[in-house]
Amino acid sequence: MKITLLDELPVIKGLLAGTDEAGRGPLAGNVVAAAVILDPDQLISGLDDSKKLSEKKRQSLASEIKQKALAWSVVSVSARQIDEMNILQASLYAMRTAAEKLAVRPDHIFVDGNKTLPDCLCANTAIIKGDSRVAEISAASILAKVERDSQMLVLHEQYPLYGFDKHKGYPTRIHREILDEIGPCPEHRRSYAPVRKALGM
Repeated sequence: MKITLLDELPVIKGLLAGTDEAGRGPLAGNVVAAAVILDPDQLISGLDDSKKLSEKKRQSLASEIKQKALAWSVVSVSARQIDEMNILQASLYAMRTAAEKLAVRPDHIFVDGNKTLPDCLCANTAIIKGDSRVAEISAASILAKVERDSQMLVLHEQYPLYGFDKHKGYPTRIHREILDEIGPCPEHRRSYAPVRKALGM
């Protein structure tokens, strides 16, 4: 089932999980997905699409989510897996796996975007712009973004010439210029056009 912005969100009985990913657009690094089941007795204020929040606010909320949620999980899929599967399938796989790794089994999963999760452990619904409409998806969005940014800082330590601490692997002008000048590192996604161009493919 897919829910657009014009539709009302369905009423779901039982435990609801939200799942989202971070890192579909970057040229390097993992795509990271998270799944969250919030505790209705421990409300968390300020949840929103992670891209609308400051880094400091995301980190603060991520800590609070991990403390108060009934269950949460984070899963990473490597650049090599992305090249093998393609980024859409890798993102869906990461979100499904994150849901499967929850310590508490949900009755239904809300998925950010316009694609449902194939072969999932329970029924799931795609919610367009769900990261700003559904608290569980917002929470998952925050956990995924904080984890991926942290991973890119580690990659910056390993490959400092690429500036991963600044652009987090996204295809900025500076990142593309560095790619063209020195070529990709092992964490670049070979299936992405700018990386293929830098390799002369």
